Amino acid sequence: MIKFWLVFFMVLSNGFYSTGAGMNNSTVPDSVNIGILYSFNTTIGRILQIALEAAIDDVNSDPSILGKTQLNILMQEDSKYRGFLSIAETLQLMAKRTVAIIGPQSTITAHVISHVANELQVPLLSFSATDPTLSPVQFPFFIRTAQNDLYMMTAIAELVAFYGWREVIAIFVDDDQGRNGIAALGDKLSERRCKISYKAPMTAEPTKEEITDVLVQVALAESRIIVLHTNTIWGPKIFSVAQNLGMMGTGYVWIATSFLTTLLDTASPLPPDEMQDIQGVVTLRMYTAETELKRRFVSRWKNLTRGNTSDGPMGLTAYCLYAYDTVWLLARAIDTFFKQGNRITFSNDSKLSELHGDNLHLDALNIFNEGNILRSCILGVNMTGVTGQVRYTSDCNLVNPAFEIVNVIGSGVRRIGYWSNHSGLSVVPPESLYSKPTNRSNQKLNPVIWPGDTVQKPRGWVFPNNGKRLKIGIPKRVSYREFVSQAPGTDVFKGFCIDVFLAAVNLLPYGVPYNFVPFGDGHSNPSNSELVRLITAGVYDAAVGDITITTERTKMVDFTQPFIESGLVVVTPVKKMESSAWAFLRPFTPLMWAVTAIFFLVVGAVVWILEHRLNDDFRGPPKKQVVTILWFSFSTMFFAHRENTVSTLGRLVLLIWLFVVLIINSSYTASLTSILTVQQLASPIKGIESLVNSHDRIGYLQGSFTRNYLIEELGIDESRLVPLTTPEETAKALKDGSHKGGVAAYIDERAYIELFLASRCDFTIVGQEFTRNGWGFAFPRDSPLAIDLSTAILELAENGDLQRIHDKWLLSRACLSQGAKLEVDRLNLKSFWGLYLVAGFACFLALFIYLIQIMRQYKKHYSEELESSPSPSQQSSGSSRVRTFMSFVDEKEEDVKNRSKRRQMERISYRSNDGGSSSAMC
Repeated sequence: MIKFWLVFFMVLSNGFYSTGAGMNNSTVPDSVNIGILYSFNTTIGRILQIALEAAIDDVNSDPSILGKTQLNILMQEDSKYRGFLSIAETLQLMAKRTVAIIGPQSTITAHVISHVANELQVPLLSFSATDPTLSPVQFPFFIRTAQNDLYMMTAIAELVAFYGWREVIAIFVDDDQGRNGIAALGDKLSERRCKISYKAPMTAEPTKEEITDVLVQVALAESRIIVLHTNTIWGPKIFSVAQNLGMMGTGYVWIATSFLTTLLDTASPLPPDEMQDIQGVVTLRMYTAETELKRRFVSRWKNLTRGNTSDGPMGLTAYCLYAYDTVWLLARAIDTFFKQGNRITFSNDSKLSELHGDNLHLDALNIFNEGNILRSCILGVNMTGVTGQVRYTSDCNLVNPAFEIVNVIGSGVRRIGYWSNHSGLSVVPPESLYSKPTNRSNQKLNPVIWPGDTVQKPRGWVFPNNGKRLKIGIPKRVSYREFVSQAPGTDVFKGFCIDVFLAAVNLLPYGVPYNFVPFGDGHSNPSNSELVRLITAGVYDAAVGDITITTERTKMVDFTQPFIESGLVVVTPVKKMESSAWAFLRPFTPLMWAVTAIFFLVVGAVVWILEHRLNDDFRGPPKKQVVTILWFSFSTMFFAHRENTVSTLGRLVLLIWLFVVLIINSSYTASLTSILTVQQLASPIKGIESLVNSHDRIGYLQGSFTRNYLIEELGIDESRLVPLTTPEETAKALKDGSHKGGVAAYIDERAYIELFLASRCDFTIVGQEFTRNGWGFAFPRDSPLAIDLSTAILELAENGDLQRIHDKWLLSRACLSQGAKLEVDRLNLKSFWGLYLVAGFACFLALFIYLIQIMRQYKKHYSEELESSPSPSQQSSGSSRVRTFMSFVDEKEEDVKNRSKRRQMERISYRSNDGGSSSAMC
């Protein structure tokens, strides 16, 4: 029995110390096969190999990880990115019963072998295949252990938007990594209202001639913002050709993806000629936090690379750090896998075993039965590595993606800021912002030295130098040629709009080659809407002329800043109104006259009531009192009333009424003066409202947007609209009138109408402008030329040149000196109802207070009457009480007071006499 327990404890202790706590010696192997597939015959491949081997040695020498289980590394050479050979090499690794593969290096290979990994359930861990389309939904066993290119493209898009650029050119290698990365960049740019204006793909191994041809096409394009997405092999060659073509000078902006920082970190410094080719370039580097583990690893790097200096110094790149963490990530996941009691088993149940008679021996590939469990363990790891926190989100991307933004200057680089998915662009390390709320309102970067050794931000756009001249459509008008006209028999255009365009173009800091192309048949005014549509169709590159900026047109093209304001107005024929004997009645409407007269009488009556008991001027026979009321009422109009008011309420009412009279007199005088001294013009149409409600015919300028506006916005029947072409035709139609085949009114833009009325004084504008439009020059969507010309137009307005051009073409005003104007509206009650309301309220309030005072005095007087009556038979009846009240109201207040005193004395005397008689009787 003792021997049994001794053997048991020996076996138990041997299992514990050999496998670690929680592991069963019978299920945990001595070694686990891990495949590594990278191209180790390149400079970058060799330094990655150093980082991977260092990580494997550290894992195998750490007893806290995997116990005594060793990671057995099977390295397979990835044949210089060759797709098919890489696939074959991957299959060789999988045939060796590897539980996971670190690699591949190429995105092309990753796309293909991810299908094999799905079938065999072998996790692929890659820190270099950063293509954003390698989705965990399609490829669940592909696990990216570095930052996704989607975040790098987001950083570039935010960088472009930060500097206010709108278009970029993308140069990329035409493979999966290049195409998909640029597609992600286009999506992120569009979210910020930017775009890729030109894509310049190159083959995987381009020749110098091909690179030159691509860059020549780029140089001929408009945008000067170039995003280069390639690899460390071809990137320097592209920059060298660009330098020879003069594309690394002032005005250009080069934004390189992380390949450039990888190249600089690997072999820093580069040869002087290569450094000279990339001066001013802005590039990105995957950001790794400054942890203690990172500092220790950086200090070890020189010892690790000692003896590997055949190709020069080997720098430490971000990919080396991610390669080191990838091994530790996998080791911790395998450790968790074993601690959960799992075993590593393979089976040959794959559909590949069904392929009989093939010479590829695909049946040698086995399924890793526990691959799904290991995948879950990998995605569940939460550790701190040399790159910072290593943890996966729900979408299988590493947490806290961030990039450094660096600027190539001199013999090195200078960090200008950071980008993180949490806070955007900033000048402080991202980890210091993770604990704070997301705030993208304060984006900031340090100054940049751009190509050409300048600190001034490039405009990012120039006029394309491709020999193509802009085709600018010019409406060929037949009316109002002061705005746009073509000299007969020539290609020369002139007019107000042409002069504004030429003056604005002269202010641009670059030349604009263009040709004016007439649009229209010369017999009728062309449709400006059709001219704008032809810009979207590519027939014209721009349109210059009297083109109104409307909602419909802004949906098709971009307009410059308006260079003239011009809303729609109504023009009608008018007749002169001669003065008459009854002209003095015209300032007020009949209702206004009636209400004013009523208020004169009401105020006179109220003042009489308030003054009657106190003021002798308002007393006397009834006939005299009526005359007094009438005289006092109307004499206040001229402030000539001779009766004085003595009561406080009467004075208050009179004061308010005299203020009302003052306003009415002033308004009447002003209106009558205008009627008698200024020539008046009469028209039955008062504005657009009265015109819409009528059934008269309406004229409009042929080819303008007015027709659609009247039909769609105002609901006017199309049968009422008459197109007119020339000012002469318009004048004749207005004179004939709607009943004689003409029009009752003409609707057009104010700019045209001002010219029309300059020499035609028998027409006038009625009402106000009922639209607010302006004229602008039209360009295709997102055209930088529209923005630059808008700035030039504003400069013309500020320095006065725009007004001088306006005066040159449009300052003829023959009718302005005649002083004619449309009949003014008569003064109506709605302009004065507030004054009348105040006066009426004052009268009502005064009468109310007066009535209360009277009732109090009468009550006191009536009580005294009752006390003075010796017997009940002497008390008044109801009818006598009314007569007493009326006589009391008619009696002067002084008389009432005097009589009250006399009665009081009589009562005292009566009581004294009564007392004496009683004494005598006693």
